[in-house]
Amino acid sequence: MSECTHDCSSCGIDCESRNEPMSFLEKLNEHSKVGKVIAVMSGKGGVGKSMVTSLLAVAAAKAGKKVAVLDADITGPSIPMSFGMHKRPTADERGIIVPETEKGTKIMSINLLLENETDPVVWRGPILAGTVKQFWTDVVWGDVDYMFVDMPPGTGDVPLTVLQSLPIDGIVVVTTPQQLVSMIVEKAVNMAKMMNIPVVGLVENMSYYECPCCGQKLPVFGDSHVEEEAARYGIENFVGLPINPRLAAACDHGMVEDQDVSAIWDFAQKL
Repeated sequence: MSECTHDCSSCGIDCESRNEPMSFLEKLNEHSKVGKVIAVMSGKGGVGKSMVTSLLAVAAAKAGKKVAVLDADITGPSIPMSFGMHKRPTADERGIIVPETEKGTKIMSINLLLENETDPVVWRGPILAGTVKQFWTDVVWGDVDYMFVDMPPGTGDVPLTVLQSLPIDGIVVVTTPQQLVSMIVEKAVNMAKMMNIPVVGLVENMSYYECPCCGQKLPVFGDSHVEEEAARYGIENFVGLPINPRLAAACDHGMVEDQDVSAIWDFAQKL
């Protein structure tokens, strides 16, 4: 019998190693140590996924954790704006040095690499996917307790790359009250099942608007379905977030780290 060369492409023997499932996980930069990796995703855009990602990161930081945000939404990055981050990454022999906010949150986004923040990223799928991988393999993240990955909407190339290439510990699915979105939630949950990654939380954004005068909760986009949707998919950790114009304005002005995160605090601590 010939000696094994560990090159299955040139071997016809049906051995145990050949039948092991192939791993697509990329190796983390050797100068980095990352604890939990949580992907925040939705089946569609416009549900406030980046805002939820930002709030989760802020909540974790306020709980004393070392936090990082990897912005995997290459064609529609918005994380730097929420945190008021305009520092450009630097580089040395170890790799790309990730910039930090004034309060210590590490952020990597394609917008920090563009010559102008408003320049469009007009790339095809393989290049987008390759960029996300480089954010994991080439960036010196240092010591991080929680990394939140802001995913692009849908279930296409980049979400698939993230779920295959990064050691995702859990997925937070973001939705809104409209009935149409329930179908989109199911797509995201089913993708998570296909990838054998647990859904660790369900966030219904824009669940209601609380009247500042009387405190009445008004279902602007229809009645909330977060509890029944969570029960349907066996998700124990869920929360409904109100429409908050002040928070939206704070994100527009790069002040999300200064905001009250009590509405999502308990949810974030269970991740």
